Parts: sequence; structure tokens; C-alpha cells
Amino acid sequence: MKFDILTLFPDLVDAILSESIIGRARTAGIIEVKTHQIRAFANNKHNNVDDTPYGGGNGMVMAAPPIDRCFQAVLADLPADETRRTVYLSPKGTRFDQETAKRLASYDRLILLCGHYEGVDQRAVDRYADEEISIGDYVLTGGELPACVLVDAVSRLIDGVLASPECHEEESIASGLLEYPQYTRPPVYEGEEVPAILLSGDHAKIDAWRLERSLELTKERRPDLYEAYVAAHPPKPEKARRKPRKETPEGGKPC
Repeated sequence: MKFDILTLFPDLVDAILSESIIGRARTAGIIEVKTHQIRAFANNKHNNVDDTPYGGGNGMVMAAPPIDRCFQAVLADLPADETRRTVYLSPKGTRFDQETAKRLASYDRLILLCGHYEGVDQRAVDRYADEEISIGDYVLTGGELPACVLVDAVSRLIDGVLASPECHEEESIASGLLEYPQYTRPPVYEGEEVPAILLSGDHAKIDAWRLERSLELTKERRPDLYEAYVAAHPPKPEKARRKPRKETPEGGKPC
């Protein structure tokens, strides 16, 4: 999986995506992340990339020409046979979730445009973006952090980034439920003990306990997820018990 991130702050993006699991995946060549400095395509004396908005208003808007030239430079070197998707990180976009991450993980390459200031000239968005994505209903100073969130969430689904598929299949949200509580050594800390079931070695009972805790947490904190999960996992109807046959006297009919 390859990511191209168009931004005014490439150092910020690289700093975040060079650490921990994502950083190791980059080093191993499992994923590739390239940042592209939009300001390098300003083509003016002071490398300005923004201007005042038509119609008035506060702040500045990122201009279309430097973004256009940056996109053209990125697209010029891309293979014609790969699948790719271009995303503009925007508070006006569709809410990002795990299903979106799975969908985006199916592409060979994602191109991410990070806005800043008061946003991006709509003409650049209309020309290049296949979709707009928001990571939540709050305001940030730019699209760099959302881009890093998207790269992290999508990269975890790529083979080889995590140790095994189970690492992401059973976690909160991915499974459809919030994750059960986790514990590690020591077994007793500040007078609080690890639930005895987790020390039992009975994995069937442990799995049942974890599912029960997940259901409780999800019902309490995310009723929307709980209702969706219950609808998708209706309880199996109990099999009707067969009445025991009465013994038949030897040589006779059933009693």
C-alpha cells in the first residue's frame, strides 16, 4: 500500500508516521508514505499558497494553482495499472469509520490532500478529490492529523503490518463491539485482583467472559453499536427437547 500526502507541513506528518508500528512497516517496505510540500509549487517570490476568500470572511484560503501543480507532479510518476483513490480531509466529509478504512485498504495507493487555514479552493477539490472524509465533529488547525489517523487505520489492515489478522479483527469497533477489559501482571495491584476467570486456563470460559464484558460495555457506552451487533447476531433458537421414549416391555407395544 502506498500513500501520497499533499501538505504544507510534511515534517509533522513524517514525524508521526515514522514511529511505532507504522514506522516499522515503512522501514520494512510493507507500506510506503511520501509527503509532498505544496509550498514548493507556489511559483511566486514569497512561496505564498493562500489568499483572501472571495466574498469576504475571516482567514485565508489555500489557492488552487499550487495544489494543481503539486497533484500534477505526483500523478506524473504513478503507474497506470494501479488502483488509487484521492481523499480530501475535510470537516465537510463523510465520517471516517472502520468500514471506510477497510474499503480504502483495497486500493494500491491513496492520495491525501491536507487543507489548512480556512480550507481549500473548491475548484481544486472538485478537480482531484474522489471523496471528502472527516474524522469527527470538531475543528482542527489542518488536515495533517486526520491524514495520519487515516494512514494508521488503513495500514493496520495491510498484510504484514501487524503480527496476525487477529490483532485487528478482535479489537474495539473492528469486531462490532467495544473491546473487553485487558489485564497483565501483577495479578494483584494496589489491592485489586485480576478477574479469576482469566487465570483459570479455561479458554472457552474466558472467551465467553470476554464476549459478555464486551456486550455490557457496548450496551452502556455505544448503544448504537450494540443494537447493530444484536441485529446482526440474533440468538440461535433453542432446539426443542425430544421427549424420552418410554421403555417397551419385552414382546409388547410401547407403554
